[in-house]
Amino acid sequence: MIIRIIGEGQYRAPEALCEELNKIDNRIVVLVSQGKAQEFRQELARLISEIKEKGESVSAEEILESDIIVPPEDLSLEEAKEVFTGSGIFED
Repeated sequence: MIIRIIGEGQYRAPEALCEELNKIDNRIVVLVSQGKAQEFRQELARLISEIKEKGESVSAEEILESDIIVPPEDLSLEEAKEVFTGSGIFED
């Protein structure tokens, strides 16, 4: 799976990592729906960190379509309410 972090580039993520990211994504959906801004930001930072640490960076010369687009770490709670709804950005 190819994941793009807005403003940071693309990463290849193996299936096992995607399962882990989906769990974080599901927590973010709950936190956003509860209006817990601080906890949401912590989990979004964790999501991005996991992608960067465990995914494989795609070179800028390689042009690939992204399967998932992750918003930047500075996303506001109001903006997150538009992004993290239903099953979130990772489909179950």
